[in-house]
Amino acid sequence: MSFLDILYLSLRNLREAKLRATLTSMGVIVGVAVIVTMVSFGLGLQRNLLSRFKALDLFNEMRVFGKNVFTLASPNSNSARRGDNPNDRRGPSFRPDKAPTRILDDAAIAEIARIPGVAYVEPTLMLSAYVRVNGHSQVQFITGASVPNSSSRFTEFAAGKMIASKDADEAVVTQRFTEEFGFKDSADAIGKTIEFLAAPKETANARTAQEEPPSFFGLPLGQDAAPEAGSGAVVAKTFRIAGVLNSEIKEGAGQGGLRGLLPGADIYLPLPAAHQWSIDHRGPMNQVALALARESGSLDKSESEGYESAVIRVDNPVVLTEVRKRLTEMGFGSFSIVDQLEQIRAVFLIIDSVLGLLGGISLLVASFGIANTMIMSILERTREIGIMKAIGAEDREVKMIFFFEAAVIGLTGGIIGALAAWGIDGLSNRLAYRFILKPQGASFVDFFSLPPYLWLGAILFALVVSILAALYPAARAARIDPVRALRHD
Repeated sequence: MSFLDILYLSLRNLREAKLRATLTSMGVIVGVAVIVTMVSFGLGLQRNLLSRFKALDLFNEMRVFGKNVFTLASPNSNSARRGDNPNDRRGPSFRPDKAPTRILDDAAIAEIARIPGVAYVEPTLMLSAYVRVNGHSQVQFITGASVPNSSSRFTEFAAGKMIASKDADEAVVTQRFTEEFGFKDSADAIGKTIEFLAAPKETANARTAQEEPPSFFGLPLGQDAAPEAGSGAVVAKTFRIAGVLNSEIKEGAGQGGLRGLLPGADIYLPLPAAHQWSIDHRGPMNQVALALARESGSLDKSESEGYESAVIRVDNPVVLTEVRKRLTEMGFGSFSIVDQLEQIRAVFLIIDSVLGLLGGISLLVASFGIANTMIMSILERTREIGIMKAIGAEDREVKMIFFFEAAVIGLTGGIIGALAAWGIDGLSNRLAYRFILKPQGASFVDFFSLPPYLWLGAILFALVVSILAALYPAARAARIDPVRALRHD
């Protein structure tokens, strides 16, 4: 028989048992729909997470770590070997891949900047100071930023613009800063002066013999309380507000999150100004650590303690691996979001495998239904099979008829199941947005990802499972004795 003859016989046999073929196909449809829906949900979670990382500008930046002053102060202690800094705000996930063996000073920063693929390097300087703006005085966290700066953190402004140059006495603040200091809107803050307050050195020295006011690690506890007249507080430095960063929640993956690996702050200064302030107004713990480092000989008096870490921005994420290799050779530790991505991919691989296994079980159950349908078909068509073999049909051709029937069931069920999964995904997205996201003011999120390889693979899997389920029925039909079959009622 030709291919068309075998296909015609298979379709005719299925038409004669429409209800049984439909019920058998339903099992395949359910199995494929479950597989595609569950796996697409796992892929959707992974895609949304990666898109958020991309929107937060985490693929173009990495952090490099050097030996900090606290490590140098206690080189033999356990905490020093871990590189723990009591003022460190980077969190448990921002850890170097290896313990640094070199100080990250200005010479090292310049050396790192010459690595191919590195756009620029900016030291991470986290400061705290008492500032006065618009008649309000509060303690604020401040950090330095390179100027110019291509990080997406400094691309959207509610008012004003980025700092003009690295030597300008200008600052960029956040919208939260303007609210805390009593500005009606962001535009009102542009051009206003930020006064950085500090006590005179003689006052600070004399205070050691006097009762200290309530403080937290040397920072006044009072909020929005201007220093009293005659208290000794002076205006140590002034900056003009050049821009206000837009921090409103937006549509899409970014949703107004903090972008890049630069530490978050409410005031951003040019790096030179921030660095000079950190030298002129060291905190008490930093002063003690520096003195211990020089006393122990870990840091020579002519050496600078350097920076604890710096943010490296690359031109292309592809060069991250090569840059990290060079940093390791230079004696520095580093952190990149790529470290977390490998772990995230492993977790999602496990999740997708478990979800796919659950759907595969459904399809396995459907395969038993296909086998049962084929066996029942043999019992009903024993005489017909005997006639076919009596007039010259080969065993191979008899097997092919049953394989074609199973393939038609599997292919039809796979296609309809993939379409059903697409409909379930779309309906689930609409319901989630209507009853969960919209009441919370969040934007629409597609929780499912249905790439072509997923639904094509599911259809192919259903086809293969269906053919495998027909192996025993087809072999049994081919073994039928035509003489006995012709006497079969």
